[in-house]
Amino acid sequence: MRVMVLAEKHARERRVALTPSHVSALADAGWEVCVESGAGARAGWSDEEYRQSGARVDADREALLKNVQCILKVRPPSFGSDNGSEIGNLPSGVILVSFLSPGESPDLLQELASRGVSAIAMERIPRTTRAQRMDALSSQATAAGYRAVLLAATHLPRFFPMLTTAAGTVRPAKVIVLGAGVAGLQAIATARRLGAIVQGYDIRAAAAEQVRSLGATFLEEDETLPEEAEVEGGYARALGESEQDRQLAFLARHIPKADAVITTAQIPGRKAPVLVTRGMVEEMTSGSVVVDLAGETGGNCELSEAGKTVLHGGVTIVAPVNLASGVAQHSSQMLGTNISALLGLLVQDGNLTLDLSDDIVDSVLVTHEGAVRISDGGS
Repeated sequence: MRVMVLAEKHARERRVALTPSHVSALADAGWEVCVESGAGARAGWSDEEYRQSGARVDADREALLKNVQCILKVRPPSFGSDNGSEIGNLPSGVILVSFLSPGESPDLLQELASRGVSAIAMERIPRTTRAQRMDALSSQATAAGYRAVLLAATHLPRFFPMLTTAAGTVRPAKVIVLGAGVAGLQAIATARRLGAIVQGYDIRAAAAEQVRSLGATFLEEDETLPEEAEVEGGYARALGESEQDRQLAFLARHIPKADAVITTAQIPGRKAPVLVTRGMVEEMTSGSVVVDLAGETGGNCELSEAGKTVLHGGVTIVAPVNLASGVAQHSSQMLGTNISALLGLLVQDGNLTLDLSDDIVDSVLVTHEGAVRISDGGS
């Protein structure tokens, strides 16, 4: 079984699909691991470290691709008119494991299918106990939640913790985290560690216990927590119009009082819900900060622009992309563990096998045998 780790070409991507420790473990399990030269450099690992772990390292991508059965990446491969298009180099019949944003990339999926690539989208790992070790969305959301708080602290012209000094006492910052999924809970925990007063909010009543367990206050009002607010996979469902109006009215009483607001609410396959309106931002104190982790899917803040920092009436709105790459070493370690666990699932009797009767394989395999396997393009 031969697997190859491709170097990421995107200028903002620092992560790598496998670290040297993962290479070593796979080699011990009988895998032949090839690594494109420089693949781990931006995450902090040299070619020599990969060689010492048992990998074959080469700068000649085409040479490494010969006879490879499985290719590992972080970002989707480039295609079409892009400079250095990567899909054109993928051998027919190969298995590609990567984040693929299938709900937003129908053309990519069609191109992969037409080339005979069996593509596995890491976003589609089901949130079940059996698949927990493969859950790349959760591992990378952990990194994003942590980085979001550091970003808020960097932009906020105030301290996060309470400080008592000879020059007087500084009150702690008040932070509100909207959405108590993996990223939100990590943001809550990080903000608490930095000494802020933290409040968390989620439409799922079940999230209240998790928020409180981290030492934060859970913002709740009975009418804003609809029944059956949670759908399969632990995600929040989309609210109806009247429910959303009540939610915004509730949040409008709290958002303006915050020094920093971190938003993490997303609905798979749909535009992110707006939780912070222009009016709320305009009522916030000058110098306050909004960090919107849903910027790439439309934004939780009405004023967010994906990948940009916007100043509105003295309030800074940041909508970062690819936050996990900012802690590339630990993000890569977690992602490599997710991918390695998936590879272990694909091995049967010493062979790399796509068993479509397995619920995990059936969920993640988005192209196979020349066809796109998801009719709705959902993520």
